[in-house]
Amino acid sequence: MVFSVANVAFDFDLIEKYGNAVPRYTSYPPATELKDEFTPLDWEFSLTESNQRQSPLSLYFHIPFCQTACYFCGCNVIISNSKNAATTYVEYLSKEIEFTSSFIDTRRPVTQLHWGGGTPNYLSLEQVESLWETINKQFTFDEKAEISIEINPRYVDKNYIFFLKQIGFNRISFGIQDFNPQVQEAVNRVQPEALLFDVIEWIKEAGFESVNVDLIYGLPYQTLSSFKETIKKTIKLDPDRIAIFNFAYVPWMKPVQKNIPESALPQPHKKLEIWQMSIQELTDNGYVFIGMDHFAKPNNELAIAQQNSTLKRNFQGYTTQPEAELYGFGLTSISMLEDTYAQNHKRLKDYYQAIDQGILPVTKGFKLSKDDMLRRDVIMQIMSSFYLDKSQIEAKYHLDFDSYFAQELIAMRPLIIDGLVQSNYDSIVVTNLGRLLVRNIAFLFDTHTPALQQQKLSRAI
Repeated sequence: MVFSVANVAFDFDLIEKYGNAVPRYTSYPPATELKDEFTPLDWEFSLTESNQRQSPLSLYFHIPFCQTACYFCGCNVIISNSKNAATTYVEYLSKEIEFTSSFIDTRRPVTQLHWGGGTPNYLSLEQVESLWETINKQFTFDEKAEISIEINPRYVDKNYIFFLKQIGFNRISFGIQDFNPQVQEAVNRVQPEALLFDVIEWIKEAGFESVNVDLIYGLPYQTLSSFKETIKKTIKLDPDRIAIFNFAYVPWMKPVQKNIPESALPQPHKKLEIWQMSIQELTDNGYVFIGMDHFAKPNNELAIAQQNSTLKRNFQGYTTQPEAELYGFGLTSISMLEDTYAQNHKRLKDYYQAIDQGILPVTKGFKLSKDDMLRRDVIMQIMSSFYLDKSQIEAKYHLDFDSYFAQELIAMRPLIIDGLVQSNYDSIVVTNLGRLLVRNIAFLFDTHTPALQQQKLSRAI
């Protein structure tokens, strides 16, 4: 049976048929393709090439520390109740910023900045200010730059929020996951409803330009009715963006998830019902379904960028800065240049040692071929716009689209027959039925698929 929700159609049989494990395509090739053979010298050369392109900059800073473990978490974090750990880390992160920026033409404007984690508000106000001054000293910011930070609402007060706005942050995000106390208890993320409403009030009073909240469906003890209450309360918060992530239960990859009782997880068909309801409720209340797991108000830059076909994806998810090259700083962070990806060390010991030795703290990377960049363009346009202009690709890469991708178009035929996608003379169009399975459509153009098939990735839905 098919159910239509706004510009999305649910066909539970097709979702079951195609909802297999595929990459999320925050990059192409995916981060799983980063190679150990890539060296700091390779990265230094890539930075020099990047300067020649003179693209604007997007900066990411990773704060890996959390005071407590959230059992659903799949991020790169370090659990520590001692704030002393952050003191040394901020010192080394500042050194990395100063050292790496010496290879970058910092006259290039920064149009986007993000602090993620972990828990960035694990840092004291003094540490936040110190790190901010280091960044501000090394880089040149565009006057309209998007400057965002993630916070954990359990460890913040009104003074902290106002301080963030005062020093320059203009966007903020925080995780709710679920309002239900039983669910919160099961995932070790207890945060009272009143606290969450206080935090959103402080954010709005401080004058942040945009606020984003995260929810997760598929957590233990969630039901259709209980999560509907969470959606209603989230709408009452009135955030500009809402992300609703599908919980990927992968305890073999993230041992902390072993604390979650598997028997309490909602069955797959119940998860789909929860997801369908969530889309219905949010779109009925004025939010635009951006795709995959994101929603935004119609006047938000995400919705506007999608309408203008300028929305793209990077390692942070959807981005409105398609021309900016992403530089990641801090433990495990990933950089994403036009033709090169690189990741920093994953262990503090190795990260600190590289910086002490005056070496760029990169541990792996990937140099994209022309074919990789071509396929990235195709995949990202499909993922971000649900539409691909073949002539645009042909003009940019000097090829005949249908000839170059003849095998992919043959592999697409079953999806065309099932109504997920249309392949026209001049375009590829993802239908309302195919929007929920857009990752599977993009997957057809992925030549790194064979290696990825051997890995246990999260299901498309």
